[in-house]
Amino acid sequence: MLTLREPTAVPPGMTFHRMTESIRYEGAYPTRERAEEVTRAVLAALGRQLTGDERVDLAACLPPEAALDFTSQIPDPQPLTGWGFVKDLAARTGGTPATARWDTGAVLTVVADVTGPGLLDRILAELPPGYALLFGRAELTPAA
Repeated sequence: MLTLREPTAVPPGMTFHRMTESIRYEGAYPTRERAEEVTRAVLAALGRQLTGDERVDLAACLPPEAALDFTSQIPDPQPLTGWGFVKDLAARTGGTPATARWDTGAVLTVVADVTGPGLLDRILAELPPGYALLFGRAELTPAA
């Protein structure tokens, strides 16, 4: 059973610049501009997948520039699986599935740190299978 909690505000000191620097480090990107480009693309893609309170609460945790990239997208009526998310991102950015998977992991790992475990649990419960690994978590399935 999931416990609901009040959404947290943007973590103290978490600016868009600081967030993209963390993503630059996670993804080993050569420039801050490349990290920012990747951040915006992944957050926009995630904005097409997430709805409801989790969407609102995640937006509240992000720096304003990141929240705008995330919330400017209209959610798809049929969310993609984790692998579908990666393939869609690759198609939209002109990259390969391998680079899209790398980019997704770099951004969503930092997003997971920003949101905290409670909200991340709720987000993962809302999304189709395959997203836990993208957020840097093990994909656990219930025993039969």
